[in-house]
Amino acid sequence: MKGSSKARRSARRAKSDGERAGRRAARSRPLRFLAGLGYAAKGLIYLTIGYLALRIAFGDSGGREADNSGALQLIAQGDAGMVVLWVVAAGLGALTVWQALLALLVKSRARKRVAAAAQALTCAVLTSTIVTFLLGQGSPRSQDGQAESLTAQLMSLPFGRWVVALVGLAVIGVGGYQVWKGVTRRFTRDLAFNGASRAVRTAVVWTGTAGITTHGLVLGTAGAFFIQAAWTFDEDEAQGLDGVLRSFSETAAGPYALVAVAAGVVLYGAFCFCQARWQRD
Repeated sequence: MKGSSKARRSARRAKSDGERAGRRAARSRPLRFLAGLGYAAKGLIYLTIGYLALRIAFGDSGGREADNSGALQLIAQGDAGMVVLWVVAAGLGALTVWQALLALLVKSRARKRVAAAAQALTCAVLTSTIVTFLLGQGSPRSQDGQAESLTAQLMSLPFGRWVVALVGLAVIGVGGYQVWKGVTRRFTRDLAFNGASRAVRTAVVWTGTAGITTHGLVLGTAGAFFIQAAWTFDEDEAQGLDGVLRSFSETAAGPYALVAVAAGVVLYGAFCFCQARWQRD
């Protein structure tokens, strides 16, 4: 009994030490700086996607898709584009580590830890895509193609249609949370406006409200396409970011809807830069 009790105390002590180490690492200045660079990198990608979506709305996409692949290709073609992408990859990698630490080792509400884990996963996937592209191992694959491939693989599993439907519901749930977070302005709790003027704070809040709400709307629409794919048993119905954005131009509002959503995506990219500057630990 004494040995068992001592082992439990040792395990608790080790867990506590690990959590303290995680908190120190998450709040270290070098990692916070690099994580801020990651938010800025994310902002650059979304600004580029929004720009491509606006070009699609006005009938001139330049043959690129309004998603991560199109954004990376456009950035790479600019002056020092490959250098910029290496910086983007480094920043997103640091943001991945920081969000993983917040999810695993820093005590907080379950909702915040789940959100941190989800962001760590998406940043890790994007970082891997960029590094693969930079190492010359192929052009980044479109998100539409990725969504269709994932749906086809899931549907080949037992009860695959139900799995795809659950994925769709999960994505809708994340999108709904984003919309709620934007509309209620709960995101302001994660910002520390140290020394910022009232005008700057107001601009950041309005940018975040519009950007985060639009981001949630886009995610929710993507989730609906997954559910449609499960319902029709057709993986081609699943859509990535480009397909989702283009779908808004097929509504009654036509290209005006896509312009509005594209503007919201641009604002979301701008808000990512605000997070790089004012994100709370």
